[in-house]
This record gives sequence, structure tokens and C-alpha cells, in this order.
Amino acid sequence: MSIREQLKQPGKSKTITGQGEMDIARFYEETRHMIVFDVYEWECPVGDKGERTRIFLSDDGYQQAVESEARGEMKIVRHARICKGNMFYDTPERVR
Repeated sequence: MSIREQLKQPGKSKTITGQGEMDIARFYEETRHMIVFDVYEWECPVGDKGERTRIFLSDDGYQQAVESEARGEMKIVRHARICKGNMFYDTPERVR
């Protein structure tokens, strides 16, 4: 499969780039959300087109991510609320 074909199918890779699940950002006081998302645009500041990326966010950062998703720049595939470093997923993880 060529790179061009892979880019047309974002999220098909099981490798998640960005921050790790135990990244120190998870434990910051202002961190309230964790998202895993597929990047659809080359100009995304936190990932390259075709990548699946994890990032921990404050409430303001999460709002910006939702707005970016509405513009079609990326697609949020997983979301978890963060409270004192604990992650509470919105939906149960699917078996792949």
C-alpha cells in the first residue's frame, strides 16, 4: 500500500503518536480531557495527516479540538474525562 493510499485512510494504523497514557500532562491540575484523534489536514499543530494521536487537554483545549473536528481538520475517536490523573472513558473500548 502506498503512502498516498494510507493517508486516504486515516486511523487504520494501530500506532498512536503523541503523548503516552502515563504522560506527566495527565496529572496536571488543569487537565480535564484525553482524546485520541485521526488527523485529516497537513497543517494540524499536534500531528501529521494520517496519524492517530493522543493528547491531554484542559477544558479550553478540548473546546478547540471540538471546533477543529467541526471544521473537518480531525476526527475524535476516543475521549476520556480526567480527574486527579484517573481516566474515565465515555464509551467502553472495543475489541479490535
